[in-house]
Amino acid sequence: MPIIVNLDVMMAKRKISLGELAERVDITPTNLSILKTGKAKAIRFNTLETICRELQCQPGDILEYQEEETKQPNDR
Repeated sequence: MPIIVNLDVMMAKRKISLGELAERVDITPTNLSILKTGKAKAIRFNTLETICRELQCQPGDILEYQEEETKQPNDR
């Protein structure tokens, strides 16, 4: 997937646990874990806003676009 989630990096920089952030953001630890591991398919803007407010960061600090490598015709 070309969207990389760096939530774990920001949490480590701010020295906040998954449980504490989940409580502050009012999201279940399970759902926050799904987001943190990059398995989430979507995130609501209000959830992203709350996470950014709690971590004192920008959305770009959490989400990153990385172009996928395209296979050449001779690649298998």
